[in-house]
Amino acid sequence: MLRQTAFGIALSTLVLASGLTTTPISGHSSPQKNPNNKPLSIASNQVVASNTVFKTTSLEKSVFDQINRYRVSKGLSKLTLNANITRQARIHSQNMANGKVPFSHQGFEKRVTILPIIYKSAGENVAFNQGYSDPAAQAVIGWLNSPGHLKNIKGKYNLTGIGVAANQKGEVYLTQIFLQTN
Repeated sequence: MLRQTAFGIALSTLVLASGLTTTPISGHSSPQKNPNNKPLSIASNQVVASNTVFKTTSLEKSVFDQINRYRVSKGLSKLTLNANITRQARIHSQNMANGKVPFSHQGFEKRVTILPIIYKSAGENVAFNQGYSDPAAQAVIGWLNSPGHLKNIKGKYNLTGIGVAANQKGEVYLTQIFLQTN
């Protein structure tokens, strides 16, 4: 399998879009208030990508766990996984994987304003990679080494949602949305 990278590492591909952060939104509210802070438990989705089977919900949990381990190591509070936010992150990753939208933050404002959650600020990290046995770890490594993405990871957020999708070409798209509700 041929792998290429934007960072010059042989035999791999990892592309990151710069982290997107909104300015605080004073008193923003969605049509309904339902801050569902329960952990997400949805049946595992499997995607076969270039003869590799990715359990996308396992990759999402891996990103969540890695980000929270990093936050705790820096004295920051853990993020709470939210099913509504995860749903929007998954839709965006699926749309990028299917070519419906480009690899970007396109539609970010709509993704967060559609949420039935009152929030003060929001941010988003996206990543794309191909050819890695652990695409979640590669995305997190890339985010931690990128000032814009790291700003979101270390931000004063309390809720998150993570969505992962892969396509038949072996491309894996990851989206993490962050919200500050308090």
